[in-house]
Amino acid sequence: MKPRIGIFGGTFNPVHTGHLIMAQDALEVFDLARVLFVPCYLPPHKDASRVASAAHRAAMLGKAIEDNPGFEMCDAEIRTGGTNYSIDTIRRLRGLHPGAELFFIIGSDSRMELHQWKEIGTLLKLCRFVTFIRPGFDPGHSAPKALKLAPGARRKLMQGVVTLHQVNISSTDIRHRIAEGLSIRYLVPAAVEMYIAEHNLYKT
Repeated sequence: MKPRIGIFGGTFNPVHTGHLIMAQDALEVFDLARVLFVPCYLPPHKDASRVASAAHRAAMLGKAIEDNPGFEMCDAEIRTGGTNYSIDTIRRLRGLHPGAELFFIIGSDSRMELHQWKEIGTLLKLCRFVTFIRPGFDPGHSAPKALKLAPGARRKLMQGVVTLHQVNISSTDIRHRIAEGLSIRYLVPAAVEMYIAEHNLYKT
């Protein structure tokens, strides 16, 4: 049987409890050997000036997952530097894990943007996408035709939709709360909360 590896890419600015719950659900639902968290160096579709450094984000992620043997951080995109695209990362990971079946973990909001991703058709052939429905997501957006992809790609994406623990936590809200001087307790692991305070992140 081929080993199954989950790939969870993102900015993780910062990593929060919702990320960890989604990864744990993926681990159990798809019987994965482990989940690789892949923090990006520069997010291709976000304002880089609002993103903490890759070093800080990787450090927080490391602290968040260190006590879970099923979680592992992959710093491939950080080591490469610059803007990385998912297709390039998946090709790299297939080389590092020959014979493994790769499961690409995304949220339902990201699924609506897949038609804009670089070489999405090839990417769908190289790994299996699993989509976790986010709280407040419009069910109408789950219709195959809403995905703006070829029929074959739409069918593949519809096969990996999961609705489990829907935790309404976002990195954007966490950053806003920090800037406003509000508590982020329980929204992030305690070690991440302490790291943010020690390094004075997201104050402005």
